[in-house]
Amino acid sequence: MAEDEQTIPVKEPLDLIRLSLDEKIYVKMRNERELRGRLHAFDQHLNMVLGDAEETVTVCEVDEETYEEVYKTTKRIIPMLFVRGDGVILVSPPMRVGT
Repeated sequence: MAEDEQTIPVKEPLDLIRLSLDEKIYVKMRNERELRGRLHAFDQHLNMVLGDAEETVTVCEVDEETYEEVYKTTKRIIPMLFVRGDGVILVSPPMRVGT
């Protein structure tokens, strides 16, 4: 890394999320829900506001005749979404190439 590049220290887990403000993030939720969207705001409880969010819900059903597990996925786009932090399992910041 060059000496003139600025590095922002990550000392606490929430610092990594702070660095992801106004960027696309991935959020894994309880009950097989996944969110991808632009992070507008968050707090210490991981309550978040996501813009242009895509919600993906995966449901596993068992076929009554063959007893096979069938996975069904539904997606929807939500312009602005408030995410309650107690349902959050994982938050992934955007991939940074070349850092």
